[in-house]
Amino acid sequence: MPPRSPSSAILTQAFSSDYLLIVLGFTLFLSAIGLAERTAQAADAGSSAAASELQIEIVKIGLGKEVVITQGHKEWFMRVEVTPENSVVVRQEKEGERYLLDESEMHDRAMTPAEVETAITDFINSVKTRQKVK
Repeated sequence: MPPRSPSSAILTQAFSSDYLLIVLGFTLFLSAIGLAERTAQAADAGSSAAASELQIEIVKIGLGKEVVITQGHKEWFMRVEVTPENSVVVRQEKEGERYLLDESEMHDRAMTPAEVETAITDFINSVKTRQKVK
């Protein structure tokens, strides 16, 4: 066997270094893909848990209040508008873009702050109860 020339030894060393870098790069790439998959799975699990929980947002509007409850693609809405002459209560329930409930009632007097609070609390509790029953 002929002796190795210095240039072939350098070429062999360069090839093995390039080969090691390629293997290392490929290993890191596969690790990154695995990490991304685990992160995506954790995000999916978190979003499905968040979708099953009710998100409740209450806003004061003048003398009345408004509540929006969401769970995934379902939404419940109630607004109590109070004027010195009357009160209007609007209730809606949507699934996606389809309304399942859309009703309003008018009272010929102004509701008191305690009555507004009771109406909002009762609405929230009714939505929570219906979701637990399902």
